[in-house]
Amino acid sequence: MKKLLLSLVFIGIVAAQAFSQEEINTNQDTKDSPEIYFENTTHDYGKIKYSGNGLCEFTFKNTGKEPLLLTNVKASCGCTTPTWPKEPIKKGKTGTIVVKYNTKITGAFTKSIRVYSNAKTSPVTLKITGTVSKVVVENQTNK
Repeated sequence: MKKLLLSLVFIGIVAAQAFSQEEINTNQDTKDSPEIYFENTTHDYGKIKYSGNGLCEFTFKNTGKEPLLLTNVKASCGCTTPTWPKEPIKKGKTGTIVVKYNTKITGAFTKSIRVYSNAKTSPVTLKITGTVSKVVVENQTNK
């Protein structure tokens, strides 16, 4: 009886995970669909000072025939905050995704940002990398 119950629980967990998988393609592949084009999908900050400017921008263009709508932009962790245009981007027009990295976390980092839209290729993955330098505390002597 215990084995049967355990087997049913296991089957239920497997079935729940199978049905909860995230859908990758959000649009049917038609010739009139919007298309999102990024000139650059990576940004290397290089070396950044602790508490320095952690902003970067990714510019994209709608190269399709229909308006492009960004439905969600998700960072791989809470230390990276993206903002994006909520209004549709018309055919031939550009938009900008602004990404802010928390530069109060020292060390090397590589983070990804996934851009979900109604474009033929969705999601698109953007990547940021860099190194935040350690805080240097100088010794001060009293004179």
